[in-house]
Amino acid sequence: MTPTFLQVLLSLAAGIGLIVLLTVKFRFHAFFALFLACFVVGLGIQLPFTGIIGAMKDGFGHILKNLGFVIILGTMLGVVLEHTGSTRVMAASILRLVGEKRAAVAMGITGFIVGLPIFCDSGYIVLSGLNRSVARRSGASILVMSVSLAAGLYAVHCLIPPHPGATAAAGIIGADVGKLILVGALAAIPPAVAGCWWAAWMGKKIPVTLEDGPEENDSLPNIPAWKAFLPILVPIALIAAGAFSDLREGGSLLHVLGEPSIALSVGVLLAFYTGRGWKREAIHRLMSEAGEKAGGILVIIGAGGAFGAVLATSKLGDHLNGAMQLQSLGIVFPFLLASVLKTAQGSSTVAIMTAATIIHPLLPALGLDSDGGRLLCMLSLGAGSMMISHANDAYFWVISKFSGLEMQPMLKVYTGATVVMGLTGLITAIVLQQFLL
Repeated sequence: MTPTFLQVLLSLAAGIGLIVLLTVKFRFHAFFALFLACFVVGLGIQLPFTGIIGAMKDGFGHILKNLGFVIILGTMLGVVLEHTGSTRVMAASILRLVGEKRAAVAMGITGFIVGLPIFCDSGYIVLSGLNRSVARRSGASILVMSVSLAAGLYAVHCLIPPHPGATAAAGIIGADVGKLILVGALAAIPPAVAGCWWAAWMGKKIPVTLEDGPEENDSLPNIPAWKAFLPILVPIALIAAGAFSDLREGGSLLHVLGEPSIALSVGVLLAFYTGRGWKREAIHRLMSEAGEKAGGILVIIGAGGAFGAVLATSKLGDHLNGAMQLQSLGIVFPFLLASVLKTAQGSSTVAIMTAATIIHPLLPALGLDSDGGRLLCMLSLGAGSMMISHANDAYFWVISKFSGLEMQPMLKVYTGATVVMGLTGLITAIVLQQFLL
């Protein structure tokens, strides 16, 4: 029996509601929330248990087959860069180039570059000591400095693989990961700038005193700046070259090296090159750390793929296409959907994955069923997943804890910055629509 449109909507609402309830109120791991939501939606649309399990297995396997290596290698790259101190070397180099008078701008740029391979919460923790030290030396507001750093990290985290949400959503809707890295890196610049602008404008209105504490260690590893940047810049250059070779002829060496998994592997090797005197125990420890971090991410994106596969059996796209004029909404619809999910449950990763599973069957109706359309859809979803970070977002508390900021200034400045960033991201996607479609 084919489910009615009302059944599909009610089942979807129940599934999303369960995800929000379990992750926010009961603090369930996202995997188990998504796992249980599969059964709520599946039973609601009258799928048999065997059909639900079969769809979940197919969706779980498909997403890991396409994205597993990217997640693991990207995580490994970030872990090695943290361990060698390359992230701090990059930050210090940018600070010297920009100058301490523009310390907040320097931290925003640092967050953007360091955030390319490193997840936003990890990147913030790694750079928080440097951020506080520079704030003391320069006399800049710790509130402005912290939100600028957070904005740079957050912009790339929401828009660019190998970050888990963007990577998983790209796999769900079929966007090219390599091209998304390039287009997403460009599209992340305006939201990052907007977030830093809001931090400077609003943050200066709220005086915040940096609490006295132990002096941060300013010593840097003896790594040349060019060597510290190499593991990030070379993979991006290879992916760009590979994307260009796609336009000319396939199968070339550039095409092979530009495959995201290969390019990230090169980045990992270069990251090891920045360190010295490697011992077998240290390498084993880093590999174990990366494997554990990646494993936690993989189970979440796999569950997201399973949820999407169950949802696909409902023919939601056909129902919505018949009930609404989705063509008129275009890339605004993914943004609104991701925004609601992000604001409700706090996780950008869960928001963008869940929204992608709903959007995927709607791509033809939205006029986004093309290579360029999928890239635009990803930019819209990423922009929506920035809105609105507040007290239910773990990253919100990472910033607050490691910067010594209270709730009120965080809500006024950081939460406001995420709104400005999300809207700027949507405007950027609308502008790029003229070139990608």
